[in-house]
Amino acid sequence: MNRKWASKTTFLSLALIMIISLLAACSKGSESTAEKHVLRLGVLYGGADNESYVRQQYTDTYEMMHKNIDFEIVSAIDYNEQRYDTPGPDGVTPQPDPFEKMKEMLTGDNPVDVVILDYSMLRRLIQDNLLQQLDPLIQKSKFDLTDYVPTVLDGIKSADDSNNIYALTPTFSSSALYYNKKLFADAGVEPPVDGMTWEDVINKAKLVSSGEGTDRKFGLSINRWAGDGFSDIQTYSAPLQLKMWDDKGEKMLVNNEQWESVWNTVADLYKQKISPSQEDMSAWQQKISTDNPGGYNPIGGDMFMNGKVAMTIGEYGYVNELSNAMNNATKIKNFNPFEWDVVTMPTQTSKPGIGGNIYFSQLMGINAKAQNADDAWDFIQFTNSAEWAEMKSRSTYELVARKEYLKPKNGMNYNIEAFTTLKPIPPQSTDTEKLMREKPGIWEAQSPGYELFQKVVKGDMSAKEALQEWETKGNAVLEKIKNNPTGNTDGGGKPMPLDDVAVEAKPVG
Repeated sequence: MNRKWASKTTFLSLALIMIISLLAACSKGSESTAEKHVLRLGVLYGGADNESYVRQQYTDTYEMMHKNIDFEIVSAIDYNEQRYDTPGPDGVTPQPDPFEKMKEMLTGDNPVDVVILDYSMLRRLIQDNLLQQLDPLIQKSKFDLTDYVPTVLDGIKSADDSNNIYALTPTFSSSALYYNKKLFADAGVEPPVDGMTWEDVINKAKLVSSGEGTDRKFGLSINRWAGDGFSDIQTYSAPLQLKMWDDKGEKMLVNNEQWESVWNTVADLYKQKISPSQEDMSAWQQKISTDNPGGYNPIGGDMFMNGKVAMTIGEYGYVNELSNAMNNATKIKNFNPFEWDVVTMPTQTSKPGIGGNIYFSQLMGINAKAQNADDAWDFIQFTNSAEWAEMKSRSTYELVARKEYLKPKNGMNYNIEAFTTLKPIPPQSTDTEKLMREKPGIWEAQSPGYELFQKVVKGDMSAKEALQEWETKGNAVLEKIKNNPTGNTDGGGKPMPLDDVAVEAKPVG
C-alpha cells in the first residue's frame, strides 16, 4: 500500500471522528429508526466540483450524525450545462439572470428547503417574501446569538427594513488597515487607531511619508498592489455607493460634487507622493534588481511587506502572508522584518461606522415554501453553532461568526477586532448586475474614466473637467448601446471591473 495514501487516509479518519465528537453536543441528532427523507439544499452556482465542496464543508458530517437525512444539492445555475450553450449571432452567450434563477429554485414545483445565498440578493429575497424569518425559530430554540460578531449580525439585519433575521452565516471575510510600527516610530508619529476616518488616515499618511526617489517611504497604499488609482477610487468611495450610470443604463451620473471630491482626494495621494504610483514601484523594483542581479525576491511586488509603505488595506488572509514572511526573514535577501498591527478600515465621515470589503461567505436561509422547514432549521443551527465555529476557527483565510473563537493565529498578537467591528455596506434593493447581462457592452462607458483619471493625476486636467468629459463620452457610449447592447462601441480607454455591490458573498466553491 502507498504509505503517503495510507497516512492521509488515517489522518482523515481520525479528523472525522474528532469532528463528530466535537459537534455531537450541538445537534439533537436523529433516531436511527426515523423514516429516511431528503433535505434539498439550494446553491446559486453548481457543478460537480461545487457539489463536492458543499458536501465536504457542510453536509457530509451532518448526514453522518443524522442517519435519516439525505442531502440533495440543487443549483440555480449549472456551469456544466452553460459550457455547451451556443453563442448568439454576435458571438455572445446569453447569461441567465441569477436572481430569477434563484426564484425559480425557491418557488418551483419541488422547491429547495434550505438555500445558501449571495448577500447582494438577501434584501430582494426578503422583499419578495421568499425566505422565512428566523427570529421566531431562534427564540423558540433558544439559539444563542449573544456571541455573534457585530459585523455579521448587523449586516444581516440591515438587509431588512424591520431589522429582522432571515439568514445566518458561519463564516465571513473582512479587510482592515495594516500598519508598520517601525515606520511610525521612525517618523515620530502616533500609529493609527480603530475608528479613524479616511481624512484621519490620510493626514497620518502625510506625516509619515518621507524621502526622495527610490528611497522614499510612502504613507498609504489603498491597494496592496500599488499604483491603481482607479481601483483606489472604488475602495475609497464604496460606502458612499456612488453610481456611474442610472438604473436603466441610459445616463451617466459622474458629473457631480461627490464624484469630484472622491477624485480629488485619491488623485492628491499620487500627486503628493503619499501613495506609490506604478512608476514608483517599477523604479524601486529596478533598484532591487540592480542591487541584487539575478536574485530572487519572493515578496518583490509587495511594497508594504518590503517596508516601503506605512499603511495598506488588506484582507484577513494577509495576516498569514505577513507571518510567513517574518518567520522566513533570514531566507529573503535584504529583507528587514518589522512589527505590524491592524486597525479598522477607514470610514467616510458621512457614513460613520460603515466599512467596506466585507463578504458573507455562506449565508443560509430557509425557503418560505420549504417542505422540511424543521430539518432545514436544525441544519442551520448545526452549521452556525459554537462547536462548528471552534472547528472552523483553524482557517487562516476566513473568520468565524462567533467571537469566542476569533483569536490571532499561531501565537501572533494583533488586533483581530479590527476585522469585526464595522458594519457592512447595506445591500441594495435593485439588481445592479442586471444591466451587465442585458447590456454587456455597457462596460465601455466606464473606460474613458480610467484614462481621464490619469490626466488628473498628472495635472493635465482638473477633476471637474475630467468628470465632465467622462460624462460626455460615457453618454455617447450608452446611446450607442441602445441599438447594440452587446457590441463594441469603441469607447476607448482601459476597461476596469465595476464594483457597484461593495458587500457581497463569494460564490460557493
